[in-house]
Amino acid sequence: MTMLAVTVLEARPSAQTAAPAITFRLRIEDVSGGSIRAMLLRAQTRIEPRGRRYTKDEQRRLYELFGDVSQWDRTLRGVTWAHSALVVPSFERRIDIDLQVSCTYDLEVASAKYLHAIRDGEIPLSFLFSGTIFTEAEQNLSVEPISWDLEASYRLPAPVWHAAMDQFFPGGGWLRLRQDTIDRLQAFRGRHAAVTWDQAIDLLLQHAVSEETV
Repeated sequence: MTMLAVTVLEARPSAQTAAPAITFRLRIEDVSGGSIRAMLLRAQTRIEPRGRRYTKDEQRRLYELFGDVSQWDRTLRGVTWAHSALVVPSFERRIDIDLQVSCTYDLEVASAKYLHAIRDGEIPLSFLFSGTIFTEAEQNLSVEPISWDLEASYRLPAPVWHAAMDQFFPGGGWLRLRQDTIDRLQAFRGRHAAVTWDQAIDLLLQHAVSEETV
């Protein structure tokens, strides 16, 4: 059976893509020393929140995802980021190849909530691999599954994700709202002569804070 090892070498914002993504440079090694004709590699990328410490600001931004810090012994669980697939060409012993992992700024998605909340330091990731290997032995093509326990870990610098986002949403992001909420917000914006959506929401937040302090 073919035995593989995968190492994540580096990560960078993907260039010339239609949507935000991060490119992870993988080093795939055939530990068994055979000749691989091709490989279909599937990867599940997961965030492992227990792999780092959090500042007070980060704890506050993660409240919606994990609740109060007093609950984190129960709620701080792994978060699935993305599922990706990659066709690996023929190689012997070792190959370095890029894996693109898509990103989203939809803050209803758990991974986006987490990645948006972490501005500094590193984000602990795990990569769980599966797929199919095509090998050649004595001029016969052999097909076998990738071992179920093939994994890799990587600590992603948080600024890499924010840089990938800034390529598409420089200095901002977006929120998905119901149509009736947009209508009400637009009416509020008109009544208060707010030039931008940011100003309208800021006025609402100021009003909410003033009511809390009364």
